[in-house]
Parts: sequence; structure tokens; C-alpha cells
Amino acid sequence: MRRMVPGPLPGFPRLSLTGRFLALQLGLVVVVLAVVAAVSVAQSDAEFRRTEGRRLLSIAETVASLDAVRAGLADVDRRADILQPTAESVRSVSGVSYVVITAADRRILTSADPRLMGEPLPLGDSEVLGGRSWIGTTVSDGSPSLVAHVPVFGEEGRMLGVVAAGREYRGMRERLATATPNLLLYLGLASALGTAGSVLLARRVKRQTLGLEPEEITALVEHREAMLHGIKEGVIGLDPAGRLTLANDTAVELLRLPYDAVGRTLESCGVETRLHDVLTGRVQGRDQIVFTGDRMVTLNRMPLVTRGRTAGSVTTMRDLTELVALQHELDTTRSATDTLRAQAHEFSNQLHVIAGLVELEEYPEVARYVRGISGARALRTAEVVSRVADPALAALLIAKTSLAAEQGTVLRIGRGSGLRPVGESLSSDLVTVVGNLVDNALDAVRGSGPGGWVEVHLAEEASEVRVRVRDSGPGVAPGLAEEVFRYGFTTKAAVPEHASRGLGLAITRLVCTRRGGSVSADGAVFTARLPRNEDERNNGTQA
Repeated sequence: MRRMVPGPLPGFPRLSLTGRFLALQLGLVVVVLAVVAAVSVAQSDAEFRRTEGRRLLSIAETVASLDAVRAGLADVDRRADILQPTAESVRSVSGVSYVVITAADRRILTSADPRLMGEPLPLGDSEVLGGRSWIGTTVSDGSPSLVAHVPVFGEEGRMLGVVAAGREYRGMRERLATATPNLLLYLGLASALGTAGSVLLARRVKRQTLGLEPEEITALVEHREAMLHGIKEGVIGLDPAGRLTLANDTAVELLRLPYDAVGRTLESCGVETRLHDVLTGRVQGRDQIVFTGDRMVTLNRMPLVTRGRTAGSVTTMRDLTELVALQHELDTTRSATDTLRAQAHEFSNQLHVIAGLVELEEYPEVARYVRGISGARALRTAEVVSRVADPALAALLIAKTSLAAEQGTVLRIGRGSGLRPVGESLSSDLVTVVGNLVDNALDAVRGSGPGGWVEVHLAEEASEVRVRVRDSGPGVAPGLAEEVFRYGFTTKAAVPEHASRGLGLAITRLVCTRRGGSVSADGAVFTARLPRNEDERNNGTQA
């Protein structure tokens, strides 16, 4: 099912690729600036607590060490006249927010706010009552402050009170302005750079995508997927490294690739050597034939070149198995026609002889001649039928015997040959294999002069039937023992009458392989193995 491309929201136009990049860049700029501002504020607060805390502690320690402060805390009657002016003087000189002096019980004795007089001093987590100085944050009237607490000790070491010097935290706007004084400038520069970068990036991307928008690219990809998986021809794409970039269902089935082949190399997919050479371009040419299991596939490879560089290749393929079968049927029909023509020619010559003898009134000679040719034909037929009980294969061998005789070659059945009736499927395959091997042998001995011969040997076992065809020809060179079974291979000259050469032995291997058997060549001897299927084995056992 194809994925639907979402459309724009009602009332909102669809953004172009440039607009999307611009929005993305501006969003990133705003996010980055916000993060920078937050980090800067945090760093500014940390720096404020560190430097201002030390300053507040120094001020509080200075106040706590004044003799006037000790005297004011010790003299209850003169406390207000001594402590308040001292605290306010220090506050005004130091610039802190407040300087507070308390009694030992935390009651505030000095403050710029009269309402706080006599109120307890908020200590928070302070440890000042334990006799130790402390710097930290306290909250008073809802406002946080950075404060330093220092104890005041008398001459005998008794704690007389506490000095608190504090500085209120600045507001967020002030802290942000302090942390990032040029935030608006940064935002403007970043926006300008982001806009320029977005436009340039969008132009570059559109050049690489042929001016298409993302939705158009998505639609093209979906249409391509639908087309690739809908056509009957196989399609395979490779990148320059030999990895599969696409493979439709037909290609996976024809080449028996794993279903997770896309993204993997040809080697990891277990591709055969011949197929690998065609797909990678080591073997070039139109309509290259490759055998994959029981199928014959033709491949056409097209390299992909982008800006002068190889970007991979696309290979299309078709299943020729059925087409080759039809061509073989035509060849079989042509062979039968040639056989009938040969027999008609032979009969015509024999009739001419009989007619001449009748005109000469040599009637005894006519009878003798007719008995002779009838006996020879009956002898050849009886020899074949006595050893080959399958009607279709016997008829083929009888016809091939007449065809061989016309070209001056002897076709004989090897000693020890024997074949009982077989199933229809095996009989059809035997006719194909024996016919092609005999035709190949007759071609090998044609023109070799008198004395040429072809011998067919048939042997059957419970599990398979073996066919061996040998001839008196020169045989196949050892280096070509496998090449002769390749489609299109022939040792004949490339003349029109041999335009269809190189098909018979390829079909023979295809038929044998489809049954799980094999065919091989050793000089002038061709041996084929055709295993029986389960039904044929059972029938053979019963027979």
C-alpha cells in the first residue's frame, strides 16, 4: 500500500524547501541563543556568588571586629546609639544591600527597615550560632539574598551577637542583560547568517535533486517502487562498491537472492561467478545469458554516469526458460521435418530403383530388392525397439538413424543399453537430452568422410537414467569442457545457417539441472544424468 503524502493544513500555504530550511535554521538559532543565555546566566550567578560572597564575608568580619560593635552589644543602654550609626555607615560605604547586627538571640538590633527591628534574623542553613562564619542564600520577605554571617565574640570568648552583610539578587532581566550584553546583536547576526545559509543550502540541494521539492521526490520514489515491483522483468541496481541498491521481487525470484539483499554485496548474497561478472560489467554485451538453477535468464546492464563519474549500474533481466522451451520445440519440429525429408529422399530413390527394375521386367530382382530394403529397415527398427522400450525415445532414435544414414554416418545403440518404459515427464526430458546430444554428435562427424559413427548408450537405475553419447569426431578440448554448455557457444563458423547454434547443449544442461542431474563432456563423450522423481521411482520399482 502506498504511503500518502500529507497535505498542508487548511489556511496555511505549503512551505518550499528554502522556507523549510530557513525556519529550521532560525529555530536552531533561537534554541542555541536561549541555551547560551541560560548558560551565561548560570555562569554569571556562580561568579556573583563567588566574588560577592567573599566581599560580603570581608565586610561582615570587619564590622564584627570593631570595638564599637562589641561595646554596643555589651552595653544594652547605649546599644541603639552605637550600633545603628555604625551599621548604616558601613552599608553606605560598602554599597551592600544591608548590614544587620543582632543580639545573641538573633533579634535584629540594626536595620534600614524599622519594621524589622526586634524580629529574628532568618538564618536558613547558617552555622553562625555554632561560632563559625557562613556564606549562603537566605530568603527574606520572598526575596532571595546572598548573605555572610559572622559571629561577634567578647573578651572572654562569649558570643555577643551576629553581623549579617547581604546583597539582594538581581532580577532576571538585569542578570540576563549582564550575562549577555549583546544578545540582540548576536540574534541579528545569527539570523542573517542562518538566512543566507538556508538559501544557499536550499539552492544546492535543489540543484542536486533536479529542482524537485521533497513531496515531489517522495512521489517519484513511491511511483518507482510501485513500478519496479509491478513489472514482470527483473531489475537490479548496484553502487560503485558492488552493493545492491535495489532489487525488485522478480529479480529476487529469478536470481534466488535473499530477501534482505538490498544493502549487501554480491559476494555476501552468494551470487555465482558468471552472474557476478555480468552484473559488475566484467562480461559485457547485450542479452547476456546466465543459468540460475533451472532457469535461463538474459541480462542487459546499463552503467550510470553522473558528472563524468560512475555512480553504479542498473541491470534488467528476463526469464528465457519458456522462450527457450518454445524454441526447442521449433528445433524439434525442424529436426523431424529434416528426418522426414531424408526418409522421403531415401524412399524416392528406392522407388526409382523399383520402377526401373519393373520397366526392365526384372521381377525376381524387384522382389529381392524390396525384401532387402524392408529387411534392413526392419532390422534397424528391431534393434532400437529391443533395447529401448519407451515409444517416444525409440521413435526419436529410429528417425535419427535415418538422418545419420543420409549424411553417411552410422548411428548405433551401444551394447548393454536398455531402457524400460518411463513416465511422461522423464520421457520428454530424455527425448530432449538424447536428441540434442545426438544432433551435436552428428554435427561433429559431418564431413569427416566415410566411417563416421555415433553411439548412444542408455542405462537405467532405480534412482536415475544415464545417457552416454560418443562419436568418432575430434572431441571437445579439455579447456572447453564447461564452455560448450554455455548459451551461444559454438565451434561452427558464424554463418546464417548456423545462427541458432549454441542452444542445444545449453538446453541439455538446463533440463538435467532442473531434474537435479548433470551433464558433462570428456573429449568426444557426453554423459548426462537424469534422476527420477518420487512417482517415477515408485513406478519403476513396481515394473
